Amino acid sequence: MKKIALIILTTTLFSCNNEKKLEEVALPDPEQKETTTTYGDPASVQVTEGTFKMNGLTYKYDALEPHIDGETMEIHYSKHHLGYANKLNTAIKETDLESKTIEEILSKLDLSNSLLRNNAGGYYNHNLFFELLSPKTDTKPTGVFAEAITSEFGSFEEMKTQLIEMGTKLFGSGWVWIIVDKNGKLKLTQTANQDNPLMPNATDKGTPIFALDIWEHAYYLKHQNKRPDYLEAIFNVINWEAVSKKYEAIKTSK
Repeated sequence: MKKIALIILTTTLFSCNNEKKLEEVALPDPEQKETTTTYGDPASVQVTEGTFKMNGLTYKYDALEPHIDGETMEIHYSKHHLGYANKLNTAIKETDLESKTIEEILSKLDLSNSLLRNNAGGYYNHNLFFELLSPKTDTKPTGVFAEAITSEFGSFEEMKTQLIEMGTKLFGSGWVWIIVDKNGKLKLTQTANQDNPLMPNATDKGTPIFALDIWEHAYYLKHQNKRPDYLEAIFNVINWEAVSKKYEAIKTSK
């Protein structure tokens, strides 16, 4: 409720005809003060040392709101993702893997090496995930990718429905993917923890062109335990133009 103050306005001392007047003035309510949150700069997030670097973001942490909140994005990128990058560099330090690409490391991964498995997977998975998010909410699959979606799934909406259902039903933490298999076909698949379709143990092997993070750290601050709400929300900030280009690049190379 706004507080009302009575302000006494005095007239010129030498005027005997003017009377003192009372005027109501609205004072700001302390409870209505606006608060703003200041986030860091994604470009300032850098690995401690090592071969693999942070790829950066093309948007601010809060640019995806209201679908994905700024606090979640900042923690996700500057804490979780940075942690995977630093631990990956530690795992390969002074080994021949320092000269390999992340794809080469993943494809010939020693699955018993949990430090390398978790952090190489986490690094690759998050790079793709963050790359394919965008504040632009009007992008749609285009070109040959759009045609392939219709051919494989019937429609974009049907593919989206299947991806959300797959993510909702995934037990525990993990990822949902769109991949291009060895026959050049689109396929939807899922992996647990930080595994991905490039690894030797993948049930469905192929080249990922889309990654959806199902770990709780990707959504819990805003959506709590409502994973389906997060999955619906994040589809508002997918850069489908970028996914389309990845698919076209693979098709052109074959």
